[in-house]
Amino acid sequence: MTRLLVALLLCCLQSVPALAQGLPPDLDAWVARAMKTFDVPGVAVAVVKDGAVVHSRGYGVGRLGDPATVDARTLFGIASNTKAFTAAALGMLVDERKLAWDDPVIDHVPAFHMADPYASREITVRDTLSHRSGLGLGAGDLLFWPDTDVSRDEVVAATRFIRPASSFRSRYAYNNLMFVVAGQVLAAVAGKPWDEVIRERIFVPLKMGSTRISSVGLGPGDNVASPHSRGWRLRGTLRPIPPTRDDTWAAAAGIKSNLEDLVKWVGVQLGRGKIDGTHRLFSEAVSGEMWQVQTPNRVSDPPASLARTKPNFAGYGLGWGLRDYQGRKIVSHSGGLTGMVTLVLLVPSEQLGIVVLTNQEEGGAFNAIAYHVLDAYLGAPHTDWIAAYRQARDDEFRKADEEERKQAEARHRDSTPSLPLASYAGEYRDGWYGGAVVALEGAHLVLRLGRTPAAVADLEHWHHDTFRAVFRDTTIPDAFVTFALDFEGKIATVTMKATSELADFSFDYHDLLFQPAPGPEPLRPGAVRAP
Repeated sequence: MTRLLVALLLCCLQSVPALAQGLPPDLDAWVARAMKTFDVPGVAVAVVKDGAVVHSRGYGVGRLGDPATVDARTLFGIASNTKAFTAAALGMLVDERKLAWDDPVIDHVPAFHMADPYASREITVRDTLSHRSGLGLGAGDLLFWPDTDVSRDEVVAATRFIRPASSFRSRYAYNNLMFVVAGQVLAAVAGKPWDEVIRERIFVPLKMGSTRISSVGLGPGDNVASPHSRGWRLRGTLRPIPPTRDDTWAAAAGIKSNLEDLVKWVGVQLGRGKIDGTHRLFSEAVSGEMWQVQTPNRVSDPPASLARTKPNFAGYGLGWGLRDYQGRKIVSHSGGLTGMVTLVLLVPSEQLGIVVLTNQEEGGAFNAIAYHVLDAYLGAPHTDWIAAYRQARDDEFRKADEEERKQAEARHRDSTPSLPLASYAGEYRDGWYGGAVVALEGAHLVLRLGRTPAAVADLEHWHHDTFRAVFRDTTIPDAFVTFALDFEGKIATVTMKATSELADFSFDYHDLLFQPAPGPEPLRPGAVRAP
């Protein structure tokens, strides 16, 4: 009886076909479905396996209303995928012994200080690349996004005024500002701007001839994908929008690239720094540091529809996110600008690299495409990732709607402002961001954030001394603006908070603490006040 059962079991096992391991045969149709589901005008997808480019193709159009199609040469803003370039360039200086990962930042950029004196003295190059500075999620992002007139030196100088959210090195909190600081370290040690170092030390040897830094120099006839947005609520009519001007925060998010060039970058990463049989970009030791967990992340449960994505470990290296999937280590990073999101994903043990570039701002499309390719190569059971990510998005929308319903129910509609509207008008100043102006225009108040030309909002009374700021640029999330009065009944402080969880974390209104401006705006570094 036992022998018969064994024989039957072996027979059944032999009759079940093994899961195919390779490029999914339905990839083109899958991408088309993802584009339709998430309303993405254009996508570019590349797959690198065992040193060969096995897929590199564009889909859809670069700009709605323009028939020009996306191809392997179409440039996209890769946003935070730039961070790995900054880390690699610093690693090259480590190889040359011009720098050490654990050098204090102030040894190279003496003007750098943080609000915490201990952190100012102790923060290292490694810390700037691994999101453990003590600053909060996205702290300081309003200095450069949406577009501002702030310089890189001003970003560094402003850091001392940003209040920490936690003690130094105590927890992970994703932060772009520290990568701007890292870029200034690179510039100081190399003796030339970050931009020149990246071009000369990475783009040239890898022959990434199309890749640009920031939007400067790109013309209307160039093969460039336009960003598209449905507004910050992600539910309006999709439309093309102007590209983000990202030269100030270039070291964090400023590179524009395409599949043709990024497969070369993926190749050198999977090769642990090797360009070819005789040349290297960086050492294997530097690669190991970038792919080593520097700051562990808490592993939490994803939305129910994405349960299979839950890792056993998660952390951040130097310019790369780290986790596991299907028993393999995943090295990856996403990138997000207004109207454009991207993904670069590596599976070192399988010598597999995936690049997905999109010109819309929902992550469901690139994630659904990447996981479909991953599952095919790793022999995982089929999952309808498009449906899963759509479900997660819809659940997020429902949750946000419920929170806004609760806000509306808690609103004291019968309350009135404590002061006449004209008394709220005036100039205000925050230590790290700078100035803002509230003006009475006709019968209502208007808020203008001084360093951000697009940030103009009509203030609608919410209750008591809180107003709802509805920004005229629909890509900028609404915010609650609260005026606090002192014992004399005068305005003492003004604080802000995003009205919805759908707001991107980079709109860090909550870090602002405006006070009535006592006098003229402080001089910028190197400026001279006119007599």
